[in-house]
Amino acid sequence: MRFPMLAAVVAALFLSIPAAFAHSVTAGDLELTDLWTRATPPRAPAAGGFLTITNHGTAADRLVGATTPLAAIGEVHEMKVEDGVMTMTPLADGIEIPAGGAVTLAPGSYHLMFMELKEPFVEGGKVPVTLVFERAGTVETFLHVRPIGAPGPDGDHEMDHGK
Repeated sequence: MRFPMLAAVVAALFLSIPAAFAHSVTAGDLELTDLWTRATPPRAPAAGGFLTITNHGTAADRLVGATTPLAAIGEVHEMKVEDGVMTMTPLADGIEIPAGGAVTLAPGSYHLMFMELKEPFVEGGKVPVTLVFERAGTVETFLHVRPIGAPGPDGDHEMDHGK
């Protein structure tokens, strides 16, 4: 009788691990999910932040800013490859979140860029962030810190890089 009980407890623990790294935030018509970043090595100058923003409303909104107390500079960026050349550009006008639509900020696409890091992002930790939207306003939340090189918020699958 002990083995089935032990197996059930172990299974429950393993099944709850991704949930420990998941949370969602609602701000007005917006729902923020899959909020994450990668751990950084000591003295790393920059880090990216990633999430999915779903707009359940009938009017578009726009992500216009991002900050964290762990970095001197926070910006909304786009990375793209054109003619074989990768560019990373700050988006002065932010990213539009269309009414009834969603935008995923992911490696290789739109993302948050944190520069002049004040301390490393440590795997398993949380990075506090303030996101600023035109309509929804200021949103205080955090990014789950995944391993260095993690491909997605669960660390074991690729993100959809679509915009």
